[in-house]
Amino acid sequence: MYAITMKRGILLAAFGSGSSQGESTLRRFDAQVRKAFPDVSVRWAFTSMLMRERLASERKKSDSVHKALKKMAFEKFTHVAVQPVHVIPGLEYGDIVSDADELRADGTFASLVVGAPLLTESQASVDRAARALLAELPSGRAPGEPVLFMGHGSRHAAESRYEALAAAVRERDPLVLMGTLNGTIRLEHIVEHLRASGRPFDRVWLLPLLAVVGRHTLEDMAGDSEHSWRSRLEAEGIACVPVLRGMMEYQGFMDIWVGNLAQAMKGWG
Repeated sequence: MYAITMKRGILLAAFGSGSSQGESTLRRFDAQVRKAFPDVSVRWAFTSMLMRERLASERKKSDSVHKALKKMAFEKFTHVAVQPVHVIPGLEYGDIVSDADELRADGTFASLVVGAPLLTESQASVDRAARALLAELPSGRAPGEPVLFMGHGSRHAAESRYEALAAAVRERDPLVLMGTLNGTIRLEHIVEHLRASGRPFDRVWLLPLLAVVGRHTLEDMAGDSEHSWRSRLEAEGIACVPVLRGMMEYQGFMDIWVGNLAQAMKGWG
């Protein structure tokens, strides 16, 4: 019998990005993964269909997770690790797992594993993320100034992971708060909390709890629209300083995702 030649590959799965800052952030993360695993080929997939369509209109190529895996099978990869660069195990993470399950059942690869997102049901993952976030708060923040993080949110049960992270962060710094665009912790709840605290403050810092800076950050968080978080805060008489920095620009968060990938690759045996 002939031994099967082992060809290992990594598929990084992100929501996607069409902004120059977001694309630069993905390239830096790509470089970190290649440095950590120099002998393993790296590919990318975007989980957002709208983002893939937008890039296609600009004549830029991008693949879904399923298509990217099929391409890797065609290239004769035998062992593949998919690492989602997502915050919670929500709907998109579930789709990634489903795609992997389908190809695993078909015997497409000798081994196909999926890494964990940033936050899981494990309290340890929440604590790691809390430490990474608090390690890189705005350097210009004055004592007593609140810091607000805006996440995407989800109607999925994994929305609870945002709440767990918010609680873990608040235990360490009561003035670091977070909410979501489409979840249970809304901006109005944060404003009510700030008002009820009775603490005096002249301004708040506003940051995205999103992997990369894109439309949600530029428009929904820091935009000029009356519906943006910045505009709504200013309408309440609260001065705010937006910081356009995605989570993948934090070394601590990158280390967590890379660590999750390394853990998944142990499943290759």
